Amino acid sequence: MPIQVDFKSTVNWYRIRVYRMDIAEVASASGLPASTLRYYEDKGLIRSIGRVGLRRQFSANVLERLALIKLGSRVGFSLDEMLAMFTPDGPAIDRDLLTAKAQALDAKIQELTLMRDGLRHAAACTAPSHFECPKFLRILRFAQRWRDR
Repeated sequence: MPIQVDFKSTVNWYRIRVYRMDIAEVASASGLPASTLRYYEDKGLIRSIGRVGLRRQFSANVLERLALIKLGSRVGFSLDEMLAMFTPDGPAIDRDLLTAKAQALDAKIQELTLMRDGLRHAAACTAPSHFECPKFLRILRFAQRWRDR
């Protein structure tokens, strides 16, 4: 059986192109405005790898870093907390801080669950006035304690 050799090489130009992205391409791919990218760079959360003319250039892995920043902010990390976890060698995860954030999320979930249940009860309550409903009054007391935190 003869061996077939294909000496044609195919180059994935897309991969080569995204290895280096200018700020407009990063903004488009990430959904963040260029001003936010510049702010993140000023804070040290991301780093450009140079300029072409006046346009900052970024390596393609900046999109992963931006996704991590977005995830971190969604779960309650401040930009400074995230900055402390970013090192030149990659993320340095503070597991104690992650545990504390998870516990804070658990408390927030419990709080939101109680509020949701209270709203559902208030919508379906048959009492002539919500202020005559013992469950609604308990919800109000809870809301007062939550406000006083």
